[in-house]
Amino acid sequence: MLERQSRRISRRTVTTSALAATAGVLLAGGTGGRAAARTPGTGDGLTLRLPAPTGPYRTGITTLYLADRSRRDPLEPSIPVREVMITVFYPARSVRGCPRAPQMTAGAAADFGANGRRTHPQLPASGVDWAATMTHAHTGAPAQAARRWPVLLYSPGGGDPRTMGTGLAEELASHGRVVVTVDHPGDACEVEFPVPMTGRDTIRPTVLRQDPRTDPGLFRTLIGTRIADLRFVLDQLEALAAGRNPDAAGHPLPEGLGRALDLRKTGAYGHSAGGTAVAQAMYEDRRIGAAVNLEGYLDRAPEAPGRDGELYPVARYGTDRPLLLLGTDGFPDRRALERSWAAVLARSGGRACRGQLDRAAHWVFTDYAALAPQLQTAGLMTPTDRASMVGPADPAAAVPAVRHHVRSFFARHLPAPA
Repeated sequence: MLERQSRRISRRTVTTSALAATAGVLLAGGTGGRAAARTPGTGDGLTLRLPAPTGPYRTGITTLYLADRSRRDPLEPSIPVREVMITVFYPARSVRGCPRAPQMTAGAAADFGANGRRTHPQLPASGVDWAATMTHAHTGAPAQAARRWPVLLYSPGGGDPRTMGTGLAEELASHGRVVVTVDHPGDACEVEFPVPMTGRDTIRPTVLRQDPRTDPGLFRTLIGTRIADLRFVLDQLEALAAGRNPDAAGHPLPEGLGRALDLRKTGAYGHSAGGTAVAQAMYEDRRIGAAVNLEGYLDRAPEAPGRDGELYPVARYGTDRPLLLLGTDGFPDRRALERSWAAVLARSGGRACRGQLDRAAHWVFTDYAALAPQLQTAGLMTPTDRASMVGPADPAAAVPAVRHHVRSFFARHLPAPA
């Protein structure tokens, strides 16, 4: 468990203590070092498997389409409304008659298979049936509403869809959380919408063509948009908890979902740009009581090469609520990350803490931690590309380690009902 001080998570920690409560999790999910099955989903190719959650609760899942009519889209001015897609994972009262949900919709999977290499060139150009990967959550299952559950928002990394945070979201929901994964359209590599809208197709691609840290104006817009999206989602969750349906297309809600939310215990976690966004969103919005930054900068992009970026207020002034900074030993720009992380640690009076995963790389905090080794085993990804994405650590160690530290942090600061 991480203490309220700077602490290194050693290789021994990753491979022993973090595994103690989750032994066999990857074998249960079918990813424990063996090649995934070549069984078809909607097409031919390798079927990848997600690791199973370890908590006592079966999980339900639903997707909501939200429309913020107070904002035009900041990344595409021709779109008159800022749209946000979210997926909600929650403890289910029963899953009888409710099928397991795919990780991606068929349309999103087809686009990801064709264009995912724009943001992750390590991915194979063919040979994977991305539509065949299944979650462990059940579509539309009635929520376990006898108790109210803490709520966690997830913001993915730059260019990543919310669906690549499925494994950790399921894990947290299975331990008594309502987890809301958020897509940031125009930033995410693909977002599929249920309704048409002026200025976009049904599937909207990313505007990113290079690392946004090389474009200070774009980086500022992306992070500002993410923060506004997260705060808007919180508004819509308040409407949901009050008994209203915030889905802009009128999609029916699972029974009891609104009653299952305990918004007095709201946290957020995010990867990379999502980590930046959730930390600063917590600084700006007191509804967020704790946050986890998974290797996101806490400064703006430098205005010129060799210069330091301006610190975000959360780093400049510190946080008065719990903040976990979790990184890897494989992050290439450690100097810039260290500068902004050291600032928030020094100014937060012990409320911020940090840790590090060894033999790991930047995308170990996402589903790629389990999927990239399967691609390597199947001959669809080189060992070098696998290591550049998630590091050389065995997924049987890396996946439980990430889960353990995020789960234990929120268990400490936003405990679920007994």
